[in-house]
Amino acid sequence: MKARIGIVGVGWWSCVNHIPTLQASEIADCIAICDLDADRLELVGKQFGITARHTDVARMVREERLDGVIVATPHVAHRAPAIAALEAGAHVMVEKPMATTGADARAIEQAAARSQKQVMVPTGYNFTTFTETAAQLVREGQIGTIRHAICLMSSALDDLMAGEPMLETANHLFRPPASTWADPARAGGYGWGQLSHALGWLCHVGDLEFTQLACMDGKSKTGVDFYDAAIGRTTCGATVSISGASTRPKHRGLHMEIRLFGTEGVLDLLCEDGAAKLVVSRLDGADTLPAIKPQEINYDGALPVHAFAALCAGQPVINPANATNGRRVTEALEALYRAAASGKVEQVGT
Repeated sequence: MKARIGIVGVGWWSCVNHIPTLQASEIADCIAICDLDADRLELVGKQFGITARHTDVARMVREERLDGVIVATPHVAHRAPAIAALEAGAHVMVEKPMATTGADARAIEQAAARSQKQVMVPTGYNFTTFTETAAQLVREGQIGTIRHAICLMSSALDDLMAGEPMLETANHLFRPPASTWADPARAGGYGWGQLSHALGWLCHVGDLEFTQLACMDGKSKTGVDFYDAAIGRTTCGATVSISGASTRPKHRGLHMEIRLFGTEGVLDLLCEDGAAKLVVSRLDGADTLPAIKPQEINYDGALPVHAFAALCAGQPVINPANATNGRRVTEALEALYRAAASGKVEQVGT
């Protein structure tokens, strides 16, 4: 029997990624949807042939006997449905960012611990085999103790962060709403929307947790961050440089560059222009160049959905973007935004 999964918040990304991926899966299916918009529920239900339509998360989990729930509501509305699904007995995948306040992130992490269910955050690169290799190399001590890191990401999303229709979505059932991506009062901006990917990778592979952050940013015409330039310190004493930009040309696509400098070597990841490279360069010259599967070079939003389906189906799954990782990223971004507003070094997690 396939794992039974429901989705909360049936907007653009659910219709483009979550539902089609689950309906094509051999081990799981999207058998229920939940949304507060009755017209949207009916439209999506008819589009994908889903008859189980709900407006209450906990009731959906109980009545449909769900193994898992994907929360794809707007950024600021993740806490309530995530906790409701966990408390009703389902595993939960919460779209990134897992939350937009440290308090909400800690509440989700605690609910997962109480329910003994897992939370996944679909930061897609975390779910590649090369990421697991990178994390293993770091944990084996191949670069020693991390003392410094560089975390850089740029995306071709100037339209989205400026409150304009995203070019690539012209023929989609729904388009990403400006109220989610370009409203400074609702966690719009590049940090929440995209740096959450890079920080999720950094925190997982380096097992890093931030203690302090300072930041300067540049705004889009709607007042959200187009650009971010931040520095931070982690619990292990490492310094970190964080940079983000949303105005990469459309024909160039996503760019991510992360470098971990340790006492015994450096780990470098570069993903750009349809190519990816992972290198461990040691001070003793015993370098490592792990292979990257061709299908993992470009960002694949279906990867975490497949991992979540396997989790819900009872298969052994490594969770490289769990509730703790999501909480660390949320607390870091919360401090980053506070620092950009205050012009001061802000403490993380307060």
